[in-house]
Amino acid sequence: MHNWLNDLPSNQTLLSSLDESWDLNALQNKVEQLTQALLARKNPAAPVGVLADNSLEWIAIDLACHQLGIALIPLPGFFTPTQWIHTIQSTGMQAIFVAKEEHARNLGFIFKNEYSGTLQLFERVSILSSMSAQPNLSHVQKVTFTSGTTSEPKGVCLSSQHQREVAIALKDSLQSLYIKKHLNVLPLSVLLENVAGVYTALLMGAENICLPLHQVGLHGSSQFNATQCIEAIEQTQAESIILLPQMLQAIVSHCTSSDARLKTLKFVAVGGSKTSPDLIQTARELGIPVYEGYGLSECASVVSLNTPISDKIGSAGKPLPNRAIRIASDGEIQIHCNTSTHYLNQTSSSDNWVATGDLGYLDEEGFLFINGRKKNVLITSFGRNVSPEWPESLLMGIPGIAQAMVVGDCQPELCALIVPNGTAVTPNEIENAIKQVNQSLPDYAQMGHYIVAKEPFTVSNGLATANGRPKREAILNQYQEELDAIYSTHH
Repeated sequence: MHNWLNDLPSNQTLLSSLDESWDLNALQNKVEQLTQALLARKNPAAPVGVLADNSLEWIAIDLACHQLGIALIPLPGFFTPTQWIHTIQSTGMQAIFVAKEEHARNLGFIFKNEYSGTLQLFERVSILSSMSAQPNLSHVQKVTFTSGTTSEPKGVCLSSQHQREVAIALKDSLQSLYIKKHLNVLPLSVLLENVAGVYTALLMGAENICLPLHQVGLHGSSQFNATQCIEAIEQTQAESIILLPQMLQAIVSHCTSSDARLKTLKFVAVGGSKTSPDLIQTARELGIPVYEGYGLSECASVVSLNTPISDKIGSAGKPLPNRAIRIASDGEIQIHCNTSTHYLNQTSSSDNWVATGDLGYLDEEGFLFINGRKKNVLITSFGRNVSPEWPESLLMGIPGIAQAMVVGDCQPELCALIVPNGTAVTPNEIENAIKQVNQSLPDYAQMGHYIVAKEPFTVSNGLATANGRPKREAILNQYQEELDAIYSTHH
């Protein structure tokens, strides 16, 4: 457990929205209210959940759980009700913070706690078997659930120390930028915004600007309005933000060179999945100071990061000071964490090396390059191995393409499933984009065919994870007939 408030300056705004701001005194008062409410529960040590939009109160709830050593389980808004219930049952969640009482009741939380806030705290009548009763889980402050590629999300167990170490390393890496305002653009239920956003900004003495997600352009589970996001950056005078690659692409297509609305930005981190080097180059030419990083929930988020001081486009940056990286004999990236990591309901490993499932290499200067997912490797009928993320990232660097997935396992040629960036993109433009990308690829990794997808790959239709990665099996199933027709015709 850790009291984050001990580290914070007392004479400035720490958290703000468009209509309120909190200094240290206001934040302390809110955290004290929350700690009293959490201790007044029937089972004060049991895990608590939060299912809510971004808000100052959400951050205060998280800090109160750190202070008490209680496990907090953020329930992502993009999960299905079935996934929420799985999360509740697997953690033994005893109470939940929600904005609407009906949401709590529908999930089995019907007793209202006396806490009064914009969010309300509801408890269960029956006590589930709680993870807090298991000795090896007593140190867990947060269980972050990754949607992954299966219907049942996996819970990664993290301690306060685990998260804090990453935030300190990020603070040290970015200190020279003197960032004073960070805008939370990703949902707080996503660990990346917790650690690299909220905690890092607090440690840097920066103000966290936390708006409801629709005010920064995020609507529903996967719709992003780049113009709204740009306007929020201008309105709040934000100096740093964190984006997913598809969000960066949308912003690039909606801004002009040296766009005055983005002039306050000092640092834009992009991560979640591989980002096209061309997209980063284009963004920088427009005046957007974007830097790619790499991380995973099992390591409490960020592992490596490019910065203005140490930067190489195409790489995921150098490892943070508290990280060691090695490459296994098969090319898999392995990361050493100071604190052992484990999944909920699985025993903790004594080996602190985490096998990431990602393929990559370290160059002679120590920059990390990501080639793709180990399990995604396609083997063509000529026996060539291709990580589909390679041609996909090149396609994603072309303005007319919003999303791409490359397939072709056991086939003589690869095929690209293309989501155009708007309805105005013509088949001729898509063909030219594929020709352009093919010129930079060896023959075995080139795409001989393409299919225009019927709809974008989103969380809501089950075709993408929360960080924008395509759910490959689901997409393959949906387009199997078209793919069979293409390959049967060209054999």
